[in-house]
Amino acid sequence: MLNTQLHTQDYIDLENQYNARNYKPLDVVLERGEGIWVWDVEGNKYLDFLSAYSAVNQGHAHPRILNAMIEQATKLPLTSRAFRNNQLPLLAKQLCELLGYQKMLPMNSGAEAVETAIKMSRKWGYKVKGVPEGKAEIIACHGNFAGRTTTIISFSDEPQYQDGFGPFTPGFKLVPYGDAEALQAAITPNTVAFIVEPIQGEGGVIVPPEGYLKRVREICTQHNVLLITDEVQTGLGRTGRLLASHWEEIRADVVTLGKALSGGFYPVSAVLADDNIMGVFHPGDHGSTFGGNPLAAAIAREALHVLIDERLPENADAMGTYLMTSLRQINSKHIKEVRGKGLLIGVELNEQAGGARRFCEALMHEGLLCKETHHTVVRFAPPLTITRDEIDWALERIERVFMMD
Repeated sequence: MLNTQLHTQDYIDLENQYNARNYKPLDVVLERGEGIWVWDVEGNKYLDFLSAYSAVNQGHAHPRILNAMIEQATKLPLTSRAFRNNQLPLLAKQLCELLGYQKMLPMNSGAEAVETAIKMSRKWGYKVKGVPEGKAEIIACHGNFAGRTTTIISFSDEPQYQDGFGPFTPGFKLVPYGDAEALQAAITPNTVAFIVEPIQGEGGVIVPPEGYLKRVREICTQHNVLLITDEVQTGLGRTGRLLASHWEEIRADVVTLGKALSGGFYPVSAVLADDNIMGVFHPGDHGSTFGGNPLAAAIAREALHVLIDERLPENADAMGTYLMTSLRQINSKHIKEVRGKGLLIGVELNEQAGGARRFCEALMHEGLLCKETHHTVVRFAPPLTITRDEIDWALERIERVFMMD
């Protein structure tokens, strides 16, 4: 059967037959994207209100990033780290100077960046802080999400993420999110790091109390504990600042980045820290065949230039304020709360609403694509290039759907 003869249900049937069932996507089959818009195999047009979980902050198929990718792909896509290439040093300099750190370590996925931060923090604890070997503790928060590797799910409290995957990696403890004094009480002499999302995305777009990150910074400094901010989803303009932690003007010891670092073209992630922390790594301690490859580095360089040149964090701030204000004015019996920062917004529904999935499916039929999280929350996160007129187009459909029975 030729691809031109396949229709939506044909693709769904093929995926269900041959692909692992580890996701439950909406039944739309996309084939093309441009800016904030995507088209399915039937030619229907949709506004993307998810941005691939914030990986497409710059919009789909941004021409500048595309050209950078094509240009580098025709020259040299991969060297491995056995040899040097002429793109990685330029990305390292650009990213470190942009965000104010001395060193960068490149990886591929956000989960790999978090794994890197965990390894680095433990080794720093043993070699610099003097924690007894094998005793290092890392504190995380209830409701966290940083990926699905065996170690990362070891500090999750979501039952599904752990069901059937034990035994788990030891050395983690959890405290309530947004409660700085709970962190203070949980720290011991063996605590090496506290890892936190400035806003919990997968957890339901949970925004901590104002001043939380600033207080966390003070506590970590007081106890000589590394503060790791997981900015894989919140970073690079999504919340209206280059990093979400910049809202409270704090500087983490370690920052993890991913998703929008490539504008959606390629898996690229990175960890940022200063010499006194990153210096615990020596050749052979950690790495990745594809991490820091020239294609990834060239793409990430242009993706960062686009963020700055097009003032996307500033647009996210302005458009996010407008979108959130407008959503709060929708008089729907289903809506319990609207929360977020910039263009990372969660609409929490009442328990009687029948779950968020049915609203996402209804919005799909209206030409707007979004996704539920934690059963009762609809997450809105369009590309940062969105305009006020386009938000108004979306709001018409959102209001219509949320007013349904």
